[in-house]
Amino acid sequence: MSITSRAFHLVSRPVGEPTQDNFELVTSTLPDPGEGEIAVRNLAISVDPYMRGRMRDVPSYAPPWKLGEPAQGGAVGEVIASGSDRVPVGSLVVHNFGWRDYAVLPAEQASVVPRRDDIPATVYLGALGMPGRTAYVGLFRTARFRPGDIVFVSAAAGAVGSMVGQLARLSGAKQVIGSAGSADKINYLRDRLGFDAVFNYHDGAAAELLAEAAPDGIDVFFDNVGGEQLEAAIGWMNLGGRIAICGAISGYNASQPQPGPRNLPLFIGKRLTMTGFLVGDHGDIAQEFTDRVGAWYAEGKIVAEETIVHGLEQTPAAFIGMLRGENTGKMIISLD
Repeated sequence: MSITSRAFHLVSRPVGEPTQDNFELVTSTLPDPGEGEIAVRNLAISVDPYMRGRMRDVPSYAPPWKLGEPAQGGAVGEVIASGSDRVPVGSLVVHNFGWRDYAVLPAEQASVVPRRDDIPATVYLGALGMPGRTAYVGLFRTARFRPGDIVFVSAAAGAVGSMVGQLARLSGAKQVIGSAGSADKINYLRDRLGFDAVFNYHDGAAAELLAEAAPDGIDVFFDNVGGEQLEAAIGWMNLGGRIAICGAISGYNASQPQPGPRNLPLFIGKRLTMTGFLVGDHGDIAQEFTDRVGAWYAEGKIVAEETIVHGLEQTPAAFIGMLRGENTGKMIISLD
């Protein structure tokens, strides 16, 4: 079979905020899948904050994208040809060959997920996928959440933050506090997700807004943003507080290193801990996550909000919009 694929290549490295000119849509003919390979028609692809780091040519936990080659990222699709007995034609799979409409890849680099009428395929890129697992690992393993904790999460209306708040609430948090950047998102957090207190970080100094939202202090901070909100959280942590560092999106487009928190000495007297983590280091927790969160989703206890744009051509714009905070929940590009 002959497969014509369109894929976005990174053709220049962004300085500051990425632009459409950093990407080029390239058409090519893919080879037939060989032994142990599969051909996949992508139904939806994901754009995520970590991808901004892979556009820099600097050492990191994941290698930088190469110029002139297809970009990478999460995708869910249908297997249309297979050289693998493990992954037959018709399987629904999640893989990392996104930013394109078709892909040929090793079957071992794809995960088969169930086809269910009550679970849209896109959910495997969000609440039941990498963002959901990130929230689960960061909250329960990295931050060592305990029932009765007061939890604050920044970028709470995003794909990861919205899951952190819901998981904490369902697991017995005393109070769940979130920050976001618009009135609509504040209403969404309070009215749809059940956050106890929320604030718009544009409305004033983060330290003052957090103190008003959490008069009893905070025990856990799940940080997606860094910058001013991280400093505010350190200042308002209770004795023995725990901070899980997931991201620092406030500085991702900065061309110069951003200053760190000025109140780090508080770690001493308050006996705080702050730990960075990568979800890929915690594969042993994957089945626990699937069983527990999957059951909550099936019971209607998890809201899996998505911001969906249509058409592969919209991928760079969707990525840039996600970095600007234009999404509520998971940003998805639908190709179906």
